[in-house]
Amino acid sequence: MQKKYIWLILISGVLVALDQLVKIYVHSHFHLGESVGVIPNFFNLTYVRNFGAAFGFLADSHPSFREIFFLAMPPIALIIILFILRGVKNDDTKQILALSSIFGGAIGNYIDRLRFRYVIDFLDFHLYNRWSWPAFNIADMAIVGGVGLLLILMFNENKKKEAAEKSAT
Repeated sequence: MQKKYIWLILISGVLVALDQLVKIYVHSHFHLGESVGVIPNFFNLTYVRNFGAAFGFLADSHPSFREIFFLAMPPIALIIILFILRGVKNDDTKQILALSSIFGGAIGNYIDRLRFRYVIDFLDFHLYNRWSWPAFNIADMAIVGGVGLLLILMFNENKKKEAAEKSAT
């Protein structure tokens, strides 16, 4: 097995395990909506059920559409990630890390969708309860971090190409 696939299994496996362990704890020890302050006026652990995507996107859509959409999209995304990873060099650790993070995050949230038909969120950032960021979870952080790293890598690659083109002329 190629090194990049071993890294995919290890990174995504650790992310899924950590994500699911914390979600199981929150689901079994918190009541829905219960919140525990961690950093006063800034960060709480709060049990939230997200029936939509990021920031509750599509949460208010028809339940039949929502369930079909959220049960069909993750496997498609995972296949696309595997297809992209196929073309990545074994020594491109940053891109492997980014794709593995997205892969693990997608699996973590997909497990929730299969078990509950919603995603368990619990990381609740706010500023004096006046400004509040939508609650999220470890899987969401992995997805956002992976996508962010991919965007940075793509931006840097474009800058390198532009510099190479300018020096060639």
